[in-house]
Amino acid sequence: MASDEAESLLNEIGRLLAEDSEYPFEPTLLYAQLDHNMIGESIFKELGNQILYRWPVVERLPYALLDLWEMQEGDDRWMEMEYLIRDGRFEVAYIYPDAIDPNEDVIERRERSILRHFGEKPIIYPPWPPEDDVAEYAV
Repeated sequence: MASDEAESLLNEIGRLLAEDSEYPFEPTLLYAQLDHNMIGESIFKELGNQILYRWPVVERLPYALLDLWEMQEGDDRWMEMEYLIRDGRFEVAYIYPDAIDPNEDVIERRERSILRHFGEKPIIYPPWPPEDDVAEYAV
């Protein structure tokens, strides 16, 4: 991965996450899963003694994630990533296929990530939005 281009995309992902101004910007955890023709992003915000799941509100976020993922060469691409924003900085961890148990669901890995970064706190999930409010992405 070209480091200048990757760094630029990682900064762009942070800017896109900052566009969700309804809740405090940090700490924020983005857990993303990518594969050919598939992008899944989950955003969590730590709010004191609880964690809030946020629906992605910025339509450009999955495209930035896809650009970052496609920047990798060959078949040894990461499949999941953690993007943590805390104290004015971001940290990124890439998870490669050989580190993923094929019998384990992404939800289990995502829950472990949340626990590792935010501790054991209840996660508040909002109700499902009406169908006409759900963004659809074409890849």
